[in-house]
Amino acid sequence: MDKVDIYTDGACKGNPGPGGWGALLIAKGKEKELYGGEKETTNNRMELTAAIEAFRALKRTCEVHIYTDSNYVKDGITSWIHGWKKKGWINSQNKPVKNKDLWQELDKQIGKHQVTWHWVKGHAGNPGNERADQLANLGVEHLNSN
Repeated sequence: MDKVDIYTDGACKGNPGPGGWGALLIAKGKEKELYGGEKETTNNRMELTAAIEAFRALKRTCEVHIYTDSNYVKDGITSWIHGWKKKGWINSQNKPVKNKDLWQELDKQIGKHQVTWHWVKGHAGNPGNERADQLANLGVEHLNSN
């Protein structure tokens, strides 16, 4: 099984506002960079989108180590999602889960892989996280150039 390290990040200029997402995939000594953006979104949606798009880029089942500076994404997918599914996508405050569409897609995407989630402190010099942050900002810039 191929091993892949993935670094993801989201960025938003205003929350909500124009946003971008970025992902750096590293496997077998090669790197692949992905990024994109949306005109009106939130930081949390961009964090989730970065992870989803990174998994979509994988062509076969992999052992994945994914690194995010978003506790929202890491805790949501490793812990909270189990309760949300049991309660019909209702959160602990008995309200509909925000970003349900993205959580469901991320859950579907990771199901194909052996995934280990890692939280890293953002803007703390981690090279993969710094690159993902630059890519997320490129996603926002790309919106503004169109």
